[in-house]
Amino acid sequence: MSKPALGRGLGALLSGVGSKPTPAPAAVPPASALAAPTGPLTGSGVRTVPVGKVQPSPLQPRKDFTRESLEELAESIRRQGIVQPLIVRPMNGGFELIAGERRWRAAQLAGLTEVPIVERAATDHEVLELALVENLQRENLNPVEEALGYSQLGSQFSLTQEEIAARVGRSRAAVANALRLLRLPEAIQTALRDGRLSVGHAKVLLGIADSKAQQSAFDRVLSGGLSVRQTEELAARLLAPVQSATPAAAAPVAAGRDVFVVDLENKLRERFATKIGLRYRSGRGSLEIRFASDDELNRVLSLLGISID
Repeated sequence: MSKPALGRGLGALLSGVGSKPTPAPAAVPPASALAAPTGPLTGSGVRTVPVGKVQPSPLQPRKDFTRESLEELAESIRRQGIVQPLIVRPMNGGFELIAGERRWRAAQLAGLTEVPIVERAATDHEVLELALVENLQRENLNPVEEALGYSQLGSQFSLTQEEIAARVGRSRAAVANALRLLRLPEAIQTALRDGRLSVGHAKVLLGIADSKAQQSAFDRVLSGGLSVRQTEELAARLLAPVQSATPAAAAPVAAGRDVFVVDLENKLRERFATKIGLRYRSGRGSLEIRFASDDELNRVLSLLGISID
């Protein structure tokens, strides 16, 4: 099954640049081997420039580039050249990357002195947005990089979660859940970055409010190679009510929220894409669904199958 398009996608960047040009035997194919874009360009189409004139963008959400994958791409570039130009914008007498940093890095490993580029005018907002879309489409971002990209869109450009979701082709719930990962301690975020921990594990750890218990669970997940289900069971034990040894205080005192209640609350939050409050104890409790506007209330009612006559 093909993946649905995200946001405006690379079409907004390339605007007619062929995605499958015929490879040239030279290290860098001539401009004539690539279709010229028709979008808002600042230059004259595809041309080559010294690789040192191109610099990475500080707005690029992707920060982790593995040496192994870069070497593989560099070898391909040595054989076939760069078959898709870098998308750049003029900056400080040179060029700043909008899309194609991995190709730019691999080109240097391959020993290229020039790279093909397409110039276009773009604001900081557009650069970050389009870089996010490109990486999301290609599944290049780790969960923390994705979350940081959403956070930057929100903080730097004052966008709401709904606006961020619309721009990158994600649901609001997906954006909200990604942003929650940034609440985790740095060590756990690092494990997410390098693939030692999955998002499923991270969601369980987020449900452990006590920092010491959270760290203990994290350590045991890594050392024991626990599955997500095993992590849930571990968290439930860590959060189990503490029974007093004296009969006078027989009622349990909660050491934290039950991980299964937290997990259910998260699922409800994802379903309704709004803030949810779930309280549960011994078969009794309450469910609070919050909304911030009439439109949001109508959307929640629609999901519940309720219409206002």
